[in-house]
Parts: sequence; structure tokens; C-alpha cells
Amino acid sequence: MRRYLLLVPVAGALVLGGCSDMSAGQQRTLSGAGIGAAAGTVAGAIAGHTLWGAAIGAAAGAAGGFLYNQYEDSKQKAFEQGYAAGQKSGTN
Repeated sequence: MRRYLLLVPVAGALVLGGCSDMSAGQQRTLSGAGIGAAAGTVAGAIAGHTLWGAAIGAAAGAAGGFLYNQYEDSKQKAFEQGYAAGQKSGTN
């Protein structure tokens, strides 16, 4: 039993270490999927279909994370375009 308890933090560290070189968009999508899966698991457990709830929650969360990333990317692009236009006109 004690050996299995040691495996949990080791596995967690390996999983989190594997995410270190992900782009911001990939991190947002994965975070959305994780949060959605957790919420879906709770909702599914209440409804009696835990695995379906987790699967649907993960899919919805991943989609939400992806859409949020698209929104953040468009904000950053608009900022960069405005900054470049300000540099061209000579106003800081």
C-alpha cells in the first residue's frame, strides 16, 4: 500500500513536467479540458453517469479553452497592430 502512495506524487510530477514546453494555447485548451472533466465528473456522478459526464465535460472544457485562447490571441494581435501604428506615427 505504501508503494502505491509514493507513485501518486511521482506520477503527478511527471505529468506536470511534460506540460512545461506547451504553448499558451495548448495550456489553455488542456486546462479547460481538465476543469471541464472535473465539473463533468461531479455532474455525471449526481446524474448517475460519471464517465459520460467526464467525457462531455472534458470536450466542452477543451472547446471553451480553445475559444478563450482565440479571444486572447485576437486581443494580443490588436494590441500589437495598435502599437506598431503608434510607432509609425511617432507618438509614444
